[in-house]
Amino acid sequence: MSRKKAAKGKGSSRSPKASPGGGRTAKGLAAAAAPSSGLVYPSRPSISNSGEFYDIAFKVMLVGDSGVGKTCLLVRFKDGAFLAGSFISTVGIDFRNKVMSIDAVKVKLQIWDTAGQERFRSVTHAYYRDANALLLLYDVTNKASFDNIRERAEVVRVWDAGTSGLAKPWEELEGVGGERDVLAALGVGSAVVVKLEAWLTEIHEYAQQDVVVMLLGNKVDSTHDRMVKREEGEKLAKEFGVPFMETSSKSGLNVDLAFTAVAKELKHRTMKEPDEPKFQLQQYVDKEMRTAGCCRS
Repeated sequence: MSRKKAAKGKGSSRSPKASPGGGRTAKGLAAAAAPSSGLVYPSRPSISNSGEFYDIAFKVMLVGDSGVGKTCLLVRFKDGAFLAGSFISTVGIDFRNKVMSIDAVKVKLQIWDTAGQERFRSVTHAYYRDANALLLLYDVTNKASFDNIRERAEVVRVWDAGTSGLAKPWEELEGVGGERDVLAALGVGSAVVVKLEAWLTEIHEYAQQDVVVMLLGNKVDSTHDRMVKREEGEKLAKEFGVPFMETSSKSGLNVDLAFTAVAKELKHRTMKEPDEPKFQLQQYVDKEMRTAGCCRS
């Protein structure tokens, strides 16, 4: 097996324009980074700052609400550091590369950090198509970020349909029963109600059918601020048939394990021998956590 050299370890892109059909066609850097199969095979060797060789590469996306810790998770995994304090939310999309040794095979993960804000969602849709794996994050101290994984029907945005502008500054209301309740709350006579897509709905609509999805409950170091129990995350993951674990970008808990597990799954799918048993991602995660003595907070 010939080995290539890894491309640059960090980059940023100008986000591609989604197609009229819902963002199914990725252009520009997205198309250059990954062909339709999703696997990243450079046509010729290129040299990164580290100059690391690799055998095969995969595209991994970090998705979830703004503020759940996607960028911090990526920086912890790539650089072993934690971004303390306040920082500017990701605008559009950014990526970094890391080469890992998985069962004597050099695997490069091209990890895309996406913006969680609603105004960038149409941009990130274009990147789903070629992703081999999606790490779907929520913040265990933010119940809304967990609820938005599955259902966002109760979050609405309202305009006054009778005027050229907003009836009030942009509103986001939760827990309302219907359009009449919204209108009463805003004190307007008519409005247009727009319901937002849940993250799992987006994944089902835009990603490949065989994409690897892992659910991560992040920020478990904030024990006293926890609002989502571990059991709730496990239940949701089981409901949708995806592996699950809790992580902390601050302490580093399970961060490497999450990416290693995904890399193992992708490598196994690509290089599996005919008589080789199927890789069980959740079993691997559970075994590694028991071995490491990880606390279940």
